[in-house]
Amino acid sequence: MGCGIMKKQTFNFTNSSTDIYLAHGISHLKKVTDTKSAVLITDENIYKAHTKRFKGWDTIVLKPGEDFKIQATVDAIVEQLIEMQVDRKTTLVGVGGGVVTDITGFVASIYMRGLRFGFIPTSVLGLVDASIGGKNGIDVGVYKNMVGVIMQPSFILHDMVFLNSLPQIEWENGFAEIIKHACIKDLKMFESLENNTLKKYQGRKISICELVQQNALLKMKVVQKDEFEKDERRLLNFGHTLGHALENQYELSHGQAISIGMTYACHISEHLVGFRETERVISLLEKYNLPTYAAFDKQKVFNVLKMDKKREKSDMNYVLLKKIGKGIVKSISLKQLDKVIQDL
Repeated sequence: MGCGIMKKQTFNFTNSSTDIYLAHGISHLKKVTDTKSAVLITDENIYKAHTKRFKGWDTIVLKPGEDFKIQATVDAIVEQLIEMQVDRKTTLVGVGGGVVTDITGFVASIYMRGLRFGFIPTSVLGLVDASIGGKNGIDVGVYKNMVGVIMQPSFILHDMVFLNSLPQIEWENGFAEIIKHACIKDLKMFESLENNTLKKYQGRKISICELVQQNALLKMKVVQKDEFEKDERRLLNFGHTLGHALENQYELSHGQAISIGMTYACHISEHLVGFRETERVISLLEKYNLPTYAAFDKQKVFNVLKMDKKREKSDMNYVLLKKIGKGIVKSISLKQLDKVIQDL
């Protein structure tokens, strides 16, 4: 699954740079890093579906899923690296979705005080969102990404062939983040999503490839401008404040939780900044088979939400929509936010 010309783009950050190889194959990894001094980290599902691609590489295979994005997994990997006599000249390569890339980046950042690392994202969510931006973290109980670091990968390699083994639910999962990008930054992309369907994107390799590249570059540019989330990068949290609070409590996929989070963020935007296109956003989410409204214990969710990393003392930086394609960050007091959530 390719889309024509192979492209490499380099993005410079505060203390490092990331090379992003668009429309390449995993075979190109040999040019990016030496097989003798690299360890690949993946999960059982990807390893089983693409075993041949790991031939000739030292590989650590993890149990799949968000349930394993925890400290115990990190400890187990560190023990394996010690056993393999991995030193500071080793590169770790996360081949997988968001859970694998998060864990790989986190382990690489803390093992021997930091190893070079890179990613080969294998899901739509990984390609457009999770692998980009240097946020590498693990969950603690119901608190998502509560422990982590911001360290940029040396490289991200896009091999679209991994999408061939992606389950349907994971396609839907990834499109939640694509719709999020369109909502906050790109009206044209939003319209393009309205005029297409998931089936069309799945059937036309060139379309999904172009859409993935568009999203990856959009996020890369936002992160480059604001690496440590002091300003514009906060927009990327649209739907995530409430979404993360729902995700682990109700065993939703990331995309499902973010979709519900975006739905309610649209309603909060109506109340607070006069947003008028809620129905249009909801129609698009439903078109891509994503959930919108959900019954949940508002008090329980608020109690998790108020511990979110976007909180500053008694205020929360909440991402709202002024209009489609224009997201804004508004500081809302926790007291007011509690009332708004209870009234939803």
